[in-house]
Amino acid sequence: MNVGANFSKNSNKEKCGDCPIQHRAVCAYCEKTELLILEAMKSYKIYGPGEPIIWAGDEMRYVGSIVQGVASLSQTMEDGRKQMVGLLLPSDFVGRPGRSHAAFDVEATSEVTLCRFERKPFEKLLNDVPHLRQRMLEMALDELDAAREWMLLLGRKTAREKISSLIYIIAQREADLRPGGGSVAVEFDLKLTREAMADYLGLTLETVSRQVNGLKKDGVIDLLGKRQVRIRDIARLLQETGDDADGAMPS
Repeated sequence: MNVGANFSKNSNKEKCGDCPIQHRAVCAYCEKTELLILEAMKSYKIYGPGEPIIWAGDEMRYVGSIVQGVASLSQTMEDGRKQMVGLLLPSDFVGRPGRSHAAFDVEATSEVTLCRFERKPFEKLLNDVPHLRQRMLEMALDELDAAREWMLLLGRKTAREKISSLIYIIAQREADLRPGGGSVAVEFDLKLTREAMADYLGLTLETVSRQVNGLKKDGVIDLLGKRQVRIRDIARLLQETGDDADGAMPS
């Protein structure tokens, strides 16, 4: 399965029903009439790699969903050190309704297309559209689960398990994998440099390169180009993450 997006990222006229992330984004449960309201409110903005989407402390004029690309969440400490604390992948939501200022720096790691809404009108719409409110709550709970998985990833997993987990997480979004995908092969663009992977996972660049090459040598993945990855067997990669089939640590 080779994944390609037909989304026209240069057009603000893209219909919500044609959006590649609509089935899992904040608008996933919206009915046609509700989607029409969102279509009238939305605009798209493209950010180049390394470009800031918003800095911590800045006023949040817009909120929105990442349609394509990967962004990083990071926080700068008082002494100037910077720590990446998370990744935003396609369908993830940028910003917090009800919060007027950003809590973290958000930067585009690859080219990012953001489907955005002015914050205040969107907050009003949340009060009027229960489907949006329900999905927003679900996404907030999913983010809490992701934060707990992040603690596990950094604190308990080996370097190989960390790299395997990150590849699997990104493949889930980029290739739209479903749980229990079996042994199907999947190709996707890994939109993170090895330097970004090292920063995210708390590893050295050399360790990342060694582990990626090890997965390739052992037949778990193929590297088809500078960033393109083929997972030969999803079940095998999941084994390499150290998780069981349900995503929990094995007993």
